[in-house]
Amino acid sequence: MVVGAGLLLAACTATGGGGNPANSPSPSPAVLDGRTFLSTSVTGHDLVSGSTVRLSFDAGQLGASAGCNQMGGAYQVVDGRLRIGSMMTTDMGCAAPLMAQDTWVGSFLGGATVALAGDTLTLTNGDTTMTLTDREVADPDRPLEGTRWVLDGFITGDAVSSVAAGVNAAVTIADGRMDVEAGCNTGGATVSSTASTLSIGPMALTKMACPPDAMAVEQAMTSVLSGDVGYTIEADVLTMTAGPNGLTFRAAT
Repeated sequence: MVVGAGLLLAACTATGGGGNPANSPSPSPAVLDGRTFLSTSVTGHDLVSGSTVRLSFDAGQLGASAGCNQMGGAYQVVDGRLRIGSMMTTDMGCAAPLMAQDTWVGSFLGGATVALAGDTLTLTNGDTTMTLTDREVADPDRPLEGTRWVLDGFITGDAVSSVAAGVNAAVTIADGRMDVEAGCNTGGATVSSTASTLSIGPMALTKMACPPDAMAVEQAMTSVLSGDVGYTIEADVLTMTAGPNGLTFRAAT
């Protein structure tokens, strides 16, 4: 994904009416700060089937995505309305409906009225209302232990690459042990965890020979899954990092 040179312009003033719902005061940036919301319903407009609008508020910056590119820029809430300037956007090519949805979201956000009631954020612009729910409620973090985490990608410095087609790898952590399906061989290691670090003991794996793609996955996994490894979980994504290298996993459904 590459940051594009172009700008997605979002209007700073309202394009239509719509006040705050009763008993839902306009939130201050401080109240929104550090929170992420996912769309749960939209009236007056149809989102692309299967897509979700994601909004993140952090230190005066608004991040937005709607199934294709990532958008971001400074925001304010003024007189109950969302004011945003020019938003930088990545320049990833997607299906035409998702590209059009990116443009629509940028236009919708500028000037939308903002109301927050508990974990529910409501944005209204003209005849369109979008209801969003705090991400931690709508899509909570999966537990580290007891979840089968399926390998989704590799991190090398700033680059992220995907797992070769047809190669399946995963880890499961429970009762002080990490069971590893390394793409070729299987085995495991002892493990202990804090809120942000895994301490992984020496790993024992079977010794089968496999095709090159599977062996490459195994090598990448075992190079990260050793010693002290940092980790984060957001929703169904587990990221492990060891120095400049890392692994990303998704929770098995």
